[in-house]
Amino acid sequence: MVNLSAFIRFHALRTPDRLALVYGDQRISYADFLDRIGRMAAFLHRRGVREGDVVAVVMKNSAAFLEIAFAASHLGAVFLPINYRLAAPEVSFITGNAGAVLVFADTELAAAVEGDPRAVLVDAAAQADGRALAGSEGPVPPMRVRGSQDLFRLMYTSGTTDHPKGVMHSYENFYWKCMDHVTALGLTAEDRLLAVGPLYHVGAFDLPGLAVLWLGGTICLLRDFDPDTALAAIEREQLTGAWFAPVMVGRILSHPERGRYDVSSLKWAIGGGERTPEQRIRDFTGLFANARYIDGYGLTESCSGDTLMEAGREIEKIGSTGRALAHVEIDIRDDAGTSLPAGDIGEICLRGPKVTKGYWKDPEKTARSFYGDWFRTGDVGYLDADGFLFLTDRKKDMIISGGENIASSEIERVVFLLPQVVEVAVIAVPDERWGEVPAAVVVLKEGESLDAETLEQHCRRHLAGFKIPKRLLLREALPRNPSGKVLKRVLRDELAPAHSEDTP
Repeated sequence: MVNLSAFIRFHALRTPDRLALVYGDQRISYADFLDRIGRMAAFLHRRGVREGDVVAVVMKNSAAFLEIAFAASHLGAVFLPINYRLAAPEVSFITGNAGAVLVFADTELAAAVEGDPRAVLVDAAAQADGRALAGSEGPVPPMRVRGSQDLFRLMYTSGTTDHPKGVMHSYENFYWKCMDHVTALGLTAEDRLLAVGPLYHVGAFDLPGLAVLWLGGTICLLRDFDPDTALAAIEREQLTGAWFAPVMVGRILSHPERGRYDVSSLKWAIGGGERTPEQRIRDFTGLFANARYIDGYGLTESCSGDTLMEAGREIEKIGSTGRALAHVEIDIRDDAGTSLPAGDIGEICLRGPKVTKGYWKDPEKTARSFYGDWFRTGDVGYLDADGFLFLTDRKKDMIISGGENIASSEIERVVFLLPQVVEVAVIAVPDERWGEVPAAVVVLKEGESLDAETLEQHCRRHLAGFKIPKRLLLREALPRNPSGKVLKRVLRDELAPAHSEDTP
């Protein structure tokens, strides 16, 4: 039985009063959490959810978010968390492509599902306790037996194409992920995790995320990130671990009141996804005296956390994201798919039981993403002689803003809808707060004009706010190679010469 609610039941039977979740003023024991999962499962069942159906959520962090995730698994359904910052057309594409039968949305996010007959709105009371929505009528359906290859979750990632792709996560992927993170981090039932990143993202849900509940530990769940709230939660709940997006680390370390909190309980925090500067690591350990900053590398396709930096090697291996975890293999391949020796730069490829088998309803994309059983990440880097991974490039044409992946081609498709546009190239430019943000380089039809406000208003109708270009640059032509391909590297170097090595 690999159903998610099975391990909650295990702890609820043995240590019913043990604290599972903290959310707002809710202190939810394992027994209470199991009851909430059962009631939500009964609600889903009454709404027609059956084994194999897809249940989507467009929600911020809340107790109900996790109740729905576990309840879907309880029924043998497939959980689909969606980025709540997406625009309604983007949400509609994902739920339609996945074939979702129900779409839960927070009331403040109702615009994202407006007109969708599958939508179920979740108000503040239900966010704190899903039983306010689910009620208590009717028996709790029995747990459906799930196997290791059964589908547990779909997560849509922008990738580098126009439309997002549905990454398929099996129960095997999820549980091997848990085992690797437990092993690498030395997790026990005494761990208390701060979950402040959005749960629709593998960072919050998976790194190590629910692995803490698997062991009988505690998750302190914050609805939104704020430096004061996060630091106060660490102090109040004596939290031992956290996952932070790099932008969160920056805001914490620059917060003027950071020193007034007792954060001595924190033992580690996982960041990463970028080349962390040595000074940031030193600043982090200056604030969190008993904790270490763990750089890492991972993908949605691998349930996150494929490499983690080892204790004591941070400065020696500065610039590295660490070594592969116990059941992850890393190989560097050239363009022909040939394995490269240590020190040679090539595409990072992964193999192991936590890596997805492919993309939902997209066998062609799946086939292109593998060399045999090696998953092609699209990222570029190298392994040193000790097996430490160093990233040298980002995914092709990918923009990573505040921890969010943005496909440049998706924005280009929208900008090109403007009648005055002949050509457009969207690239990343450095940003002090978000790391990088999108910029649109546009060639206009003769005699036409375009300003930043018009571009913003147009894009806002089609895209999430974080995807809207923050800069508009008009050019007479775009640089191209002899075969006609736009040379985005040239544009990036022109716009940010001082950062050309960091924004390849």
